[in-house]
This record gives sequence, structure tokens and C-alpha cells, in this order.
Amino acid sequence: MSSSTLTTPPESAPSRPIALTMGDPCGIGPETLVRAFAQGESNGCVVYGDAAWLARTARTLRFSPDSSRPAIVELDELADWKKVPRGAIPVLPIVALPADLAIGQVDARAGAAAYACIEAAARDALVGRVAAVVTAPIHKAALHAAGVNFPGHTEILQHMAGGVPVRMMLANEQLKTVLVTVHMALRQAIDAVTSEAVLQTLRIAHQAARGWGLAQPRIAVAGLNPHAGESGLFGDEEERIIAPAIAQARSEGIAASGPYPPDTVFMRARHALPEHPGAFDIVVAMYHDQGLIPVKYLGVEQGVNVTLGLPFVRTSPDHGTAFDIAGRDQADPSSLIAAIRMARDLAVLH
Repeated sequence: MSSSTLTTPPESAPSRPIALTMGDPCGIGPETLVRAFAQGESNGCVVYGDAAWLARTARTLRFSPDSSRPAIVELDELADWKKVPRGAIPVLPIVALPADLAIGQVDARAGAAAYACIEAAARDALVGRVAAVVTAPIHKAALHAAGVNFPGHTEILQHMAGGVPVRMMLANEQLKTVLVTVHMALRQAIDAVTSEAVLQTLRIAHQAARGWGLAQPRIAVAGLNPHAGESGLFGDEEERIIAPAIAQARSEGIAASGPYPPDTVFMRARHALPEHPGAFDIVVAMYHDQGLIPVKYLGVEQGVNVTLGLPFVRTSPDHGTAFDIAGRDQADPSSLIAAIRMARDLAVLH
């Protein structure tokens, strides 16, 4: 382990770290990681990536006078993370990135490196060496250029976990949305909304919420069509597909209800203030944008992507690689910090 400033870890240090994958190195992932550590929000975490690249990132960031650049400590092995002083960035060297990568550009080498870091973190999570995995953003075009035939983190991690059924949840303090379909064209997504898919989503959401401590989570189901079909006038998927799935879920003891008009159900579920709790704990949405727009509208900086159904905890910030601002000292680490905090909370319950 390369560092001259090792100290004894605090007695309160957890037994296992949280793995932070570096994401696409040409995007804002490395910047947000460095800033999260600089703000003291990433203690107990280990970055899976390239120490030299993070050190370069730290040198280029213009910190305010009351901030300091965190030291980068390259680990010889994961177990050394406990020896790293608080505030420093422990890095497990998974990849060695070429110096000529262009910030803000799609590059197959960056995509391959991001994928390697995800693989390594997931392997360690599957055998219990880390308490949770928090993934920085990846770029789908870079993954594709590298020959990685998965559309995103959710599908990669599902494959590595043996194909277990999983669902994407986007959450903040006010709203939690779980998706029936994720990364596919809208025309395909409509066809993928089947009774089986809706029922499986309800089961996964119910089981996950019980793990968070909700004895009987209230799950609202959004319709697919405007006005939830208006009794068949605008489509019959609600009556033919969604309602039977809800009925089956209720027969299994799941507190599911709906289908509700999509344009109002999210407002009903929103926990706006402590004294004004929402009517539901979770909303199940039929497709990607239907479910994610309401959560992101409430504030991208606080949104967290959670993969439900995996045998380990995985969270991610609610934004992409932001190539347009990468390297410009504009990246906000708030969503990453929210993802780390949620990963800590869920790991305790997992």
C-alpha cells in the first residue's frame, strides 16, 4: 500500500467497506468521488478504479480555500482499507487508464475500464467482502464501443448475480418509484408490460420495503394509459393486464392498489413534509420515463438509483456522466453522497 501517512483506524470503523466504482473516467464520476471524500462523506468507502487517475482529478479540481485535496492511497489488497486515515481516498487498483483519454469524450477504453470496476465490485459484494456497492455513472455508448452488450448497471449486476429478477427503484426522501420496464424503446416497453411482469415487480418492491422495516408497505400502481385507460376508452391494458396482477398480489398479502391515473398518483404518494405524509410508500410505474421524471423533477441532486432484488445492496447517483461539464469543476457530488448514505442505511438492514 503506497502512503506515508497511515494511521490507526477509529474503533467505530465498520467491518466491511462500501465499494465505490469509479464510473466512466471521462465523465464526472471521478470528480464527484473526490469531492465526496473532500467533504468527509465517504469514510468507510473504497474506490474501485485507478489511483493515478483520481490523483490527477484531485490536482485539477479548484477547491475552495477551506477545503483540502484528499490524499490518494493505493491499496495492495482490500483488507488494507482499514489502515487508511480518515479523509484519504483508498483505491483498489482495478484498472490502469491511459493518459491520453479525453475528458468529455466517448472512448471504448473508458467503457472497458468502467465495466471492469463494476465486475470487481460485484464479485466482492457477492462473496461478502464489501457491505454494499455504489456505482458512479457509466456511458452506454462507451460500454457498447468496448463490446459490453448490456444497456446499463442494472442488467450487468443482474447477470453477475445469476439472472435473479431485479427492478430499478429511483428514490429520494419524498418519493420512491419502482419500474416494471427499464432500458428499452417505448414501443417495446408497452409490449413488455405483462401481468407477470407487474406481479413480479410488486413482489420485489414489497419484499424490499419489508427489509427497510415497513411491516405492510403501501404500494400504488400507476396505469399505462392516460387516466388509467378511462374504463377502456383509452386502452384496455389496465383492465386486462394490470388489475389482475394487483388482485393476485393482494391475495398474497401485498398491500397493492390501483391502477391509478399516472398524472396524479405520484403527487398522492409524495411525502412533502413530515406532517403531510404521502398516501403510499412506493409507486410502481410501467416504464422508465413515467416513473423517473417525477422523482428527478423533485431534485436530481437528491435522487438515488437502487437495484432491488440483488443479493447485495447497490445504489447509484441519479445522473449520468455529464460529459458536457466533465473536467470543468462544476460537478455536484450531492447525488453521490445521497447514494452513499442510502447504501450505508440499507446495508445495516440487509
